[in-house]
Amino acid sequence: MLNNITLKNLKIGAKFNLLLILVFIISILGSGVALSSVLQRRAQNEVVSQAEILIQMVNAVRNYTQNRIVPLLEPRVDTNPTFIPEVIPTFSAKEVFENFRKNPEYSNFFHKDATLNPTNLADKADTFETQLVERFRNEPNTLEITGFRSLSEGEVFYIARPLKITQQRCLRCHSTPENAPKSQLITYGSENGFGWQLNDIVSAQIVSVPSEDIFTNAKRTWIWIMGLLIAIFGIVVFLINFLIKKYVIQRIKRIEKIAQKVSIGDMNADFEENSKDEIGGLAEAFNRMKASLKIALEILNNQS
Repeated sequence: MLNNITLKNLKIGAKFNLLLILVFIISILGSGVALSSVLQRRAQNEVVSQAEILIQMVNAVRNYTQNRIVPLLEPRVDTNPTFIPEVIPTFSAKEVFENFRKNPEYSNFFHKDATLNPTNLADKADTFETQLVERFRNEPNTLEITGFRSLSEGEVFYIARPLKITQQRCLRCHSTPENAPKSQLITYGSENGFGWQLNDIVSAQIVSVPSEDIFTNAKRTWIWIMGLLIAIFGIVVFLINFLIKKYVIQRIKRIEKIAQKVSIGDMNADFEENSKDEIGGLAEAFNRMKASLKIALEILNNQS
């Protein structure tokens, strides 16, 4: 009730300004939410795209090693006194990725074949990575897991895919120590990396890309665009308010003042309006009403 009375007592200019402010706030809030959603989605798509490219690159190196390098080096594994790690596709992929990371721009990109029982303990899965491997084992239909993870270098987006033993020849180095090349046992020992079986999921291939800077840039872009939108909305509101005041409110006020004069008997006051718009038509109507009132008053005076 009080709000209705307050609104009724407000002048047209105040009511219009209140409406403009309300529209302004709703527009800014709506634009802010929509823009934030778009920029967040775009930032996420960017990190996903980077991770996808890297994991495809890693797999390309693995496939090349498996199909072209391993057949050339495998005959030398038994005769060579030193183990040749290049016959392991995972090793080649890891080396290529480490060379890629030497560029300072990509130093926070990570790749790991996180393994529960690795030959090389550098590939040992941590607690988080172990959970990924166990999930792949428990959910055979799950072929990819993605998400965000906080590391000491900052927040990263990761893509994890299961690595399954699909070729019998891979078990030569991982079934039992007796079947493994002697050079492998000399290099890595006989305690780790054995007991694997065909079609077992033994590790998770994980690629991580830094996401903090990308989302920070998205937030900075949001702030900049919102500032620009607020400035534009502010200018538009000011111009609309100025035009309404000049071409509507001030003209109505002039008609109101003249009407006040006429109401106290000043018939010389004239509703001057040169415009042919609605307010001009209102002024003409008032002039005709004043003329009719003047005639009526003259008739009454003559009869008295």
